[in-house]
Amino acid sequence: MSDDLDPMAVKLFSFLVFTKLEGAVTSGMIHLGDRLGLYRELANSSEPMRIDQLAARLELHPRWVEEWAHNQAAAKIIVHQRDDDGVELLSLSPEGRIVLADEENPAFGMGMFHRLPQTMESLRHLPESFRSGLGRDYDSHGPEGAVGIERSFEPWSNAHLLPTVLPALDGAVERLEAGASVADIGCGAGGAAILMGRRFPASRVVGYDISRYALERAGHKKAEADVANVSFVDPRLDPLPADESLDLVTAFDCIHDMTHPAEMMAAIRQSLKPNGIWLLVDIKALDTYEENATQNPMASLMYGISVMSCMSSAMSVEGGAGLGTLGLPESKARNMAASAGFTRFRRLEVDHSVNAFYEVRP
Repeated sequence: MSDDLDPMAVKLFSFLVFTKLEGAVTSGMIHLGDRLGLYRELANSSEPMRIDQLAARLELHPRWVEEWAHNQAAAKIIVHQRDDDGVELLSLSPEGRIVLADEENPAFGMGMFHRLPQTMESLRHLPESFRSGLGRDYDSHGPEGAVGIERSFEPWSNAHLLPTVLPALDGAVERLEAGASVADIGCGAGGAAILMGRRFPASRVVGYDISRYALERAGHKKAEADVANVSFVDPRLDPLPADESLDLVTAFDCIHDMTHPAEMMAAIRQSLKPNGIWLLVDIKALDTYEENATQNPMASLMYGISVMSCMSSAMSVEGGAGLGTLGLPESKARNMAASAGFTRFRRLEVDHSVNAFYEVRP
């Protein structure tokens, strides 16, 4: 049968496969650029830098920086040019400065690259997961995994949660200003909870997470922010109240990661007042693989990350639901919310490249 194959078709398929390897290797180089401060140094320079200058400022060996720079330039991540004497010069485009080096910008993109070594380390354990069916939770990625999640989501949240997202919820800001009881489910490093607590001092915000590394980060951030009306707890020790006492519950990018999302939705319903609000934020997904594959240019990335992280977490116990990264499209979220006892479900007009935002009410 191999004699019938078109040699050019084989070469093209091989090229396709190795472009994926190029992306993986270049991702490792992006991790190094962030970790070593190379992007930040380039961003802080008012003019293109020589390789030896860049290396000297960061106390790095110039030959290693040179090879890294050639990868980055060939991949079109950094700008490469030569001066009149033929000396190589490196710089970042304006877009590169934002995505690679500006941690305050909503478009900052280094979070997932920060935790890349931990994500790729999961490959050592995944063969057994494929055999047993059991994945590994987020703490298997260690403390740097928690920092990576923090750096992934907080820049956008810091810029948009207070001026854009909360005002989109009917009556939420007024309630928070008057003094509300709030729970932030899957609070991670606590950025959103601290933002709300600081902006609305009459309200009380409790962040819930099962990651000890995330809770440690949240505790440090709370101390730095000096907010008395915010606390962080492990729900296995201090569960969500089941007495309809909460005004607002938020859940950012976490329901699809949970082993028992239906039970969590039911617990959220039991925690909310009859006029309470649940802000559900989760990955934009469509109903079928075909729709995701044709309409989401990042579908292959998301399915792969799901295997290494999201679905793995969601199947980290026996009977885990295993929704995965693209496992909670709007239709499923609506149906699951209805089954949990919610009667109103509204998609918010919040523009985000990855997430969908929903207002859910009893």
